[in-house]
Amino acid sequence: MKHNQTGVYVHFPWCLAKCPYCDFVSYAKERTAIDHSGYADAVLRELDARREAIGDRFVGSIFFGGGTPSLWEPRELGRVLRAIREHFSCAPDLEITVECNPTSLDRERAAALMDAGVGRLSIGTQSLRAEQLRFLGRLHDSAGALAAIHDALAAGVPRISTDIIFGLPDQSAEDARDQALALADLGLTHLSCYQLTIEPGTQFGELARRGRLPLADDGRTADAFLAIDEALSSRGFRHYEISNYAQAGEESRHNLGYWRGEEYIGLGCAAFGCIRPDAAEPSRVRYRNAIDPKRYIEGTSTMRSDRTGEGDGLSMFSERVDPEALLREKIMLGLRTEEGVDLEASARDLDVEAWPRDRRRAADRLASMNRLTIEGGHLSIPRSAWLFTDDTAARLF
Repeated sequence: MKHNQTGVYVHFPWCLAKCPYCDFVSYAKERTAIDHSGYADAVLRELDARREAIGDRFVGSIFFGGGTPSLWEPRELGRVLRAIREHFSCAPDLEITVECNPTSLDRERAAALMDAGVGRLSIGTQSLRAEQLRFLGRLHDSAGALAAIHDALAAGVPRISTDIIFGLPDQSAEDARDQALALADLGLTHLSCYQLTIEPGTQFGELARRGRLPLADDGRTADAFLAIDEALSSRGFRHYEISNYAQAGEESRHNLGYWRGEEYIGLGCAAFGCIRPDAAEPSRVRYRNAIDPKRYIEGTSTMRSDRTGEGDGLSMFSERVDPEALLREKIMLGLRTEEGVDLEASARDLDVEAWPRDRRRAADRLASMNRLTIEGGHLSIPRSAWLFTDDTAARLF
């Protein structure tokens, strides 16, 4: 896959219910109460305006996230997908992913999404244990999650991933490992294994603030991380990013684009985008669309097509990200991956200094502690030190 591609992210802001740990913008709504075609029309209006403002891009991946995009009628999602492909130059092996919840995915829906052009589904299993699913506020049970995966496989979806959450209260490392193996052995080629994080502004965040949320033991959570790593590695999965595992060639190209610091266009309510508006300048504009669906839909009718970000009539927030900040982000995100980050090449692209004195001093110290590998201008974190990744990256800012 070529680097320097652009990803397109499309946000669908509705779910059947809001999970207590979720800090993404989503609104609980029944499928029949959603204006499926009206929302697609709004995204198409935004696409037209963004395309005029930023010009053509070489798109390597399209990701429909949310919310629950599998609630969106496939014919409407397909309209948006076709327009994106018509507006931009696209890679021959374009990756097109849709996030799905088991409550809105069956064989018929999977087949309809494939007919619309989708080649990859990401299914939110989260757990195979009834008590854990109740704690996480999920609407499906274990049987429902397995049925959704089996239906997607039976429909012939080329690429299927699923998510699980570990680090739950009273969960053993062995339980986390066994769930990951059970899902891997279904024939899936990609798994995302996320540690439960408590985010402010969520139901769990408020309960934790008041001391009313049971929390997992840090040591047991670390043991679960290591147990999952060992188990999935034994099944031939490559641990290519801290939370992600894939069989050879099945890595999420869209997410790799984020971790490599590539540009991305955000479409839809609450979507983020980060693009270089001027090819001659390394800095980028990061914008976020209106987070209220009504405000977003109305804004697409009056947005300006001669700019991106502040003043375009749709973005609720925008900022210019300078080259130094972009390099720090590349370090932070790139070090999450097995491949690491080519610090010196990135600095050259951004026309900034790779090794200011404090960064060199910090890098040498981290290397002496076996928490960082330095090979010329390339940095990576040894697998044995992945548990300290966030702290390691922060020391290099």
